[in-house]
Amino acid sequence: MTPATTFAGRKVALFGLGGSGLSTARALLAGGASVAAWDDGEAGRAKAQAQGLELVDLTRADWREFSALILSPGVPLTHPQPHWTVAHAREAGVEVIGDIEIFCRERARHAPGATFIAITGTNGKSTTTALIAHILRSAGKDVQLGGNIGTPILDLSPPSEAGIHVIECSSFQIDLTPSLAPSIGILINLTQDHIDRHGTMENYAAVKERLVAGADVALIGVDDSFSHAIGARLMERRREGQRVYPVSAARALDWGFFIAERKALYREAGHAPEETETLGDLDGARALRGAHNAQNAAFAAAAAWHCGLSSEEIARGLLTYPGLPHRMEEVGRRGRIIFVNDSKATNADAAEKALLSYDEIFWIAGGKAKEGGIEPLRPLFSRIRKAYLIGAAAQDFARTLEGAAPYEHCGTLDVAIARAAEDAALSDAREPVVLLSPACASYDQFANFEARGDAFRLIARELYVHAPIAGETS
Repeated sequence: MTPATTFAGRKVALFGLGGSGLSTARALLAGGASVAAWDDGEAGRAKAQAQGLELVDLTRADWREFSALILSPGVPLTHPQPHWTVAHAREAGVEVIGDIEIFCRERARHAPGATFIAITGTNGKSTTTALIAHILRSAGKDVQLGGNIGTPILDLSPPSEAGIHVIECSSFQIDLTPSLAPSIGILINLTQDHIDRHGTMENYAAVKERLVAGADVALIGVDDSFSHAIGARLMERRREGQRVYPVSAARALDWGFFIAERKALYREAGHAPEETETLGDLDGARALRGAHNAQNAAFAAAAAWHCGLSSEEIARGLLTYPGLPHRMEEVGRRGRIIFVNDSKATNADAAEKALLSYDEIFWIAGGKAKEGGIEPLRPLFSRIRKAYLIGAAAQDFARTLEGAAPYEHCGTLDVAIARAAEDAALSDAREPVVLLSPACASYDQFANFEARGDAFRLIARELYVHAPIAGETS
């Protein structure tokens, strides 16, 4: 835990009693603050009470008593309209912040030289965050991993000169962190997202820009127009001592960090192409297939390089990265067949990344369909040897696939895995892939995508990876 000592002796309001909210409450109390905690939901309040937190109905509180409102990132700050707690706080002149802001203040007071790597972007930030942490840990570094991925930031060890915090930041969290100034700030990419919470794409991009604008070292993607524009602005007006680097997975750069021929490369400004430094080779990095993962790898290699790692250490970390659960997770192999759990792909856009990463696909798809179905994936149907359809979306998906790719109605996941494994074993494919990338929400048959992915992993490993597949020849 990181005790919130910067709030010692102060009374604060805290709204939102999910995982990060409860974590923040514990840190504030450990640091000597008085906490008035509240949640609109009865379940959240009950959980807080069970942990011994004092509940205060903030609808009836005197807001002049509070020095800050600590807001959960899931609660609207500005759009579609400020939450009622935000309105009360602003009327009383009370600052509105989040848990990452508390961490930043603790770092500034107790360990201003502590390495703090903050990662954001519309896509790929979880993989990039986990990959950076893996590379650094593989090189023997003391790494704390959390934020928007896994562990709330205040549940991690306090910042220290010897440690490195690798923190994923959502736009909602950045919006609640006015003093955000990481050692290394990473902006991977920007596409339209969360407009309901930010009002416009321009507002959304401006929030993301704050993370790199405050960084000592800013690593900025140049493969989309919004990020490219942010990088150009920072280059023009960077403050003294700030270093800004472009990062690309789409093309070789005159200088900066980039991917070319599946290699992570770095070239200093003004240096000739033959002086380019190779930081790692993605061939053989099984968890980093696809163009999207090449982008993630470019940023991870750049961050590790700035942390002082050698190219050998970076290369080793890239090759040994195991991947995140449910994101193109290779759960096992049986002979030629690879079993891949991409349960996190709950819409067509997410499933596209997996379909682009493999060639001989026995595709398990379906569940509770999102708007648009799988029609956007039509250009990739040629990669699909056969589709195995499950859940409520099966009929709609069958109509889309008709005449473009063979399919079979399987109903449930266990049946789909069995049929896909059998067909893959009998196929002439060099490396057939049984791929769960549903392009659907899970909740027609599973509680969440994690439960769906866990079921796939269990069935694949117990019945197929470690036992013969029906129809398999020796």
